[in-house]
Amino acid sequence: MRDDPTLVEQIQRDLQDVRWLGPEEIRSRARRRSQRKIVVATVVLALAGVSAVAVAAPRTSPPPAPPAASASPTRHEITTDALLQPADLSQQVDVQLSQSGLGEPVRLAAMLSYCRTSQGRSEGWQTSILSRSQTFVPKHAAPILTQSDGLVTQDLFRLAPEAARQLFAGLDDLVAPCAAWLSVGPILTAGGTRTGEALHRWSVAQRGFAGNDAAILRDSLTVTRDLETGQPLGDPPSPILLAVVRVGDTVSVLRLGYDGTEAELVRLAVRAAARMCAAANPPC
Repeated sequence: MRDDPTLVEQIQRDLQDVRWLGPEEIRSRARRRSQRKIVVATVVLALAGVSAVAVAAPRTSPPPAPPAASASPTRHEITTDALLQPADLSQQVDVQLSQSGLGEPVRLAAMLSYCRTSQGRSEGWQTSILSRSQTFVPKHAAPILTQSDGLVTQDLFRLAPEAARQLFAGLDDLVAPCAAWLSVGPILTAGGTRTGEALHRWSVAQRGFAGNDAAILRDSLTVTRDLETGQPLGDPPSPILLAVVRVGDTVSVLRLGYDGTEAELVRLAVRAAARMCAAANPPC
């Protein structure tokens, strides 16, 4: 007879030691397990909802503050009321050769330009954004051919603010190469064309008498002499004068006819500065 139980006998003995749950206890445990699953599912769904909201709702930043309102709009066009008016002159005049331009250089004087370029230098002019020009002539005068034949010429420019300031800051350097410049060229005389020479002395004569900046440029030149004989060719000339005035981002260049005086040029520059307030940025 065998002492060791067989495998089947061992299994039967183990099953006899197992405690089987009754039907009610099985149903009770099942109910508790279902409730735990519901709670876990609810939490998972809640977390998923939060994540979905976080993804769906883009991060927003506060709306940008509206730009501060400007005290006054920026002016662009140069209107005719910003120019000298006939009433500003000491005699009755007509207006001729009024014209406008875009991107024009602020030319102060053709002779000053020629002096610089003849020495291999740049003209040195600032470039404007836009411009307006006019020439006054005496009433009942014959039609003029060039602006230099007029009683008063005015060029009014709008520049970038820094360019307008730099124009005045660089005036001394602009005229320095022409402080003692000997020009040589053909001169038309009664006896024909001769070669003459004259000494030009460009300088900044006055400053600060009108607007934000102002200056008088003067060319005190000697009588022209015949290069071959040394004899004078004509009478001693009057100085070449021009006024430059800045108000804000606008610059006026004023020139008088051959009989104009420096005192009259200063007076007109003061009047021009007052008129320029109608176009300047910032307003006066």
